[in-house]
Amino acid sequence: MEINLKEYLMVILKRWWIIVLVVGTCTILTAMYSTSNYVPIYQASTKLIVNKTSEQDQLGKEQIDYGAIGVNMSLINTYKEIIRTPAIMDKVVQRYPDLHVSTDQLISIINVTNINETQVMSIVARHLSHERAVRIANAVSDVFQSEIPNIMKVDNITILNRAKVQDNPTPINQKSNQYIILGFLVSLAATVGIILLWDALDDTLKTEEDIREVFELSTLAYIPKVKKSMQRVKRKNKISKKAEDISYAKTSY
Repeated sequence: MEINLKEYLMVILKRWWIIVLVVGTCTILTAMYSTSNYVPIYQASTKLIVNKTSEQDQLGKEQIDYGAIGVNMSLINTYKEIIRTPAIMDKVVQRYPDLHVSTDQLISIINVTNINETQVMSIVARHLSHERAVRIANAVSDVFQSEIPNIMKVDNITILNRAKVQDNPTPINQKSNQYIILGFLVSLAATVGIILLWDALDDTLKTEEDIREVFELSTLAYIPKVKKSMQRVKRKNKISKKAEDISYAKTSY
C-alpha cells in the first residue's frame, strides 16, 4: 500500500479549522486547570552544629580533639533519626500548640540532612505557608537542642542560624508549563489521527481515479461542483445584465 504524504497533508489542511478548535480548547482548559490547581510550597531551614570537639590540656588551654570530630560526624546520622521520632515531635506538639500540627504531620514536614560530610546538619521544614514553615523549623531545632542531653546524655548541639521570615519568599515548586505543552501535543496528535482515520473510513467516490478503481470503467465526462459563491456571482451578473437590457430598451423606445 503506497502512502501518499501529499494526500494526507491535503486532508489535514482541508480540516484545519477542526484542528485549531480542538487543540486551542484543550490547551486553554489545561492551562486553566494547571493554574487553578497550583499550590505553592515554601521551605525554611535551620543549621545546627555538633561542636563539643575541644579538651583542656595541662595548662588549662583548650585544644581541638580531632578524634571527637569523627565521633560527632558519626553521631549526626543518629541525630537525624532521633529528630524525626515521636520522642522529639511529641515535645514540639506539646510546647507549640499554636502550630496546629500533629506528630505524624511534623514527621512528614521535617527533613534532616548533613552538609558536605561536616559537623553541621540542617533541619528543613516544608509547608504551604512560609511563616508556618519558619516557625516549625525553629521549634524543632529548639526542642531537639533541649531534649538531646536527656536522650543521649551529651550536650553538644549549638544552633548556628535560625530560620527567618522573608518579605518575598520563593516557593520551591515553581509554576511549570509542562502540562500545557503536553496537553497541546497530545490534543494535536489525537486530532490529526482522528481526521486521518475519518478520511480513511470515508468510502465515497471523490475523484476519477476512485471511479476507475471501483468500477474498472473510464469516465466519459463529469459535472463539476459549483460553489455557492460562484452561483451568487452569476445571479448578480444575470440580474445586472437584465437591468441593462431593460434600460437600453426603454431608451431606444
